[in-house]
Amino acid sequence: MELPLDYDVLRVIWWGLMGVLLIGFALTDGFDLGVAALLPFVARDDAERRLTINSIAATWEGNQVWFILGGGAIFAAWPFVYAVSFSGFYLAMFLVLAAMILRPVGFKYRSKKPDARWRTRWDWALFTGGAVPALVFGVAVGNVLTGVPFRLDSDLRAFYDGTLLGLFHPFSLLCGLLSVAMLVLHGAAWLAIKIEHGPVHARAARIGQGAALVAILLFALGGVMVATMNMGMRIEGAVEATGPSNPRLTQSVAVAGAWLDNYRHYPWMLAAPILGLIGPLLALAGIRAGREALAFGGSSLATVGIIATVGLSMFPFILPSSIDPISSLTVWNASSSHLTLFVMLVVTIIFLPLVLLYTAWVYRVLFGRVTMKDVRTNPDFY
Repeated sequence: MELPLDYDVLRVIWWGLMGVLLIGFALTDGFDLGVAALLPFVARDDAERRLTINSIAATWEGNQVWFILGGGAIFAAWPFVYAVSFSGFYLAMFLVLAAMILRPVGFKYRSKKPDARWRTRWDWALFTGGAVPALVFGVAVGNVLTGVPFRLDSDLRAFYDGTLLGLFHPFSLLCGLLSVAMLVLHGAAWLAIKIEHGPVHARAARIGQGAALVAILLFALGGVMVATMNMGMRIEGAVEATGPSNPRLTQSVAVAGAWLDNYRHYPWMLAAPILGLIGPLLALAGIRAGREALAFGGSSLATVGIIATVGLSMFPFILPSSIDPISSLTVWNASSSHLTLFVMLVVTIIFLPLVLLYTAWVYRVLFGRVTMKDVRTNPDFY
């Protein structure tokens, strides 16, 4: 059956959509994670903690939809990537899921008893549910950039030769700390526009300024490490953009600094790392000037720029192998079939705008600052 879009075009579209979904998750659930990570540091008493928690209480469940959509898209559009990454990073993913399970339990159970020790324990559970995923997601990205220790045999069976502790090497830890700084900045910017001015607002502003500076420093340092360390791969020979999804048919080689090649060939891609540096500066300026919209816009741009930098640097690679470059998964050799990608695209064109419209409507309805008066008098608040 002749389809209206070529196979190579669909592969690139779905690579872009995967990036959109990951960015959507970071922009929405990202500030939830950031606020949870900030909880022990911006709130000193129970009322302040409730103020902080209720700044995200109305939207955090809906924001997690982006996480589910991202995982589903990887499963359906990039089955090789899903199989290798979720099996290779199994223990790390288990750690993330265990931490994220603490979030709904913490939200629901924290206010069930007035006992201070009871509430403190759940507050730390919420902190864990925000800080641990932020760190591990960044560590995972760092491992993807350096290469994952997996190989595929002739029957395309995946074998992972790494360990959980092996994921935490210096560069991946730098990426993990960058992820935490990025999301803490995003969370601080959200608190700036969502809660009333007062002690919590002031503390969040101070921490947000520090997070912005740390994000700039770590992002720049990460770029230097990518340029100077043995990071990057290239495809040898002609690219079969419409070929079968068989990684063993693609000849890939590890080349130091190859992740910077795309910026030399396509200068427009430099917009991503520039955003990754300008965004935190705008957020910093917005926080210092008391312009909350600028702060949140800057933190959002920083998130988009940092995540887009990773994807654009690696294109067309999605999951490179550090021990067997030929097993590396790319846009051209790891996708679902032509028909599957087309049907999924039609479904996405229909339903993704509905999700976006509904999300925009929800935020419009819930627009406004949370105040101490709300916390003390609204029976629906946590």
